[in-house]
Amino acid sequence: MSNTKALYAWATPAYVSESPVDHTWVTTYDNQTNSYPDDAAVVAAGESYWYCWGDFHVKGGTPDNPTGLLGSQTGDVSIASCLVQPNADSSTSPAARGTIYVYGVDGVCHQLANQVLYSTGSPTTAPLTVKKARGYFISTFIYGTYGLQSAAWANKMATCAARLAAFAARGGVMKTPELPDDFEAHARAVLTPGDEELLNRLLALKGEVQSFTARAIPGFLPPDAATLNARNQHLVDQAAILLGPEKFKKVFGVEPGEKVNLVDPTIAAKGVKP
Repeated sequence: MSNTKALYAWATPAYVSESPVDHTWVTTYDNQTNSYPDDAAVVAAGESYWYCWGDFHVKGGTPDNPTGLLGSQTGDVSIASCLVQPNADSSTSPAARGTIYVYGVDGVCHQLANQVLYSTGSPTTAPLTVKKARGYFISTFIYGTYGLQSAAWANKMATCAARLAAFAARGGVMKTPELPDDFEAHARAVLTPGDEELLNRLLALKGEVQSFTARAIPGFLPPDAATLNARNQHLVDQAAILLGPEKFKKVFGVEPGEKVNLVDPTIAAKGVKP
């Protein structure tokens, strides 16, 4: 059964207060109006909280965004809950991971929040994403808008067929998994028309990066945060070489060479197996 209501996307600095990257999550309530102390209180109130590979946060807030609100848009909660289980810690509940099965390998919180928000798409409105979060365009350069498990993501939507049918019956539509490509749209917006060749080279590099990062790293356990962050830093540094300092900052929001750790070592250390 369809359950349409507003979904809210939130941000707080990722795992250290001085981080230039935000952790993101999604709720069915405005936490500036209703502040629940834990997910038990959220459930008791008939609301939903999607952890998105993070901890429970009563409220959001970043240095540039006092409330942490990244946006809100009407969505179908039954679809969102089918895609990603709410009110459950992603580190202990597989259903709460969507298709970001292995944190830092398949994606991070940005991609999982986007999977929840995918249910806000309609024939005339693109799904809401967490593109206003800090570090987002570094994240999507490496992991894409919805994560690297594209086939699994398509299959995940297929498992929600009954709810998708109900969604379609009221005029909704689920966009294809590849859309929107927030990184490409942003790069096109911030680079000048005369940078078309440079843009094409950047997008080609992004394709190579995501093809590379989608490959499984051999071994019996996922790589640790230090390994993943070093790999990601190297890949982003290649974009800095291509773009130069000024244009790199326009696209990625940080200075070339600035250390940006997308992967929270505490979460990665839990060693969830693929």
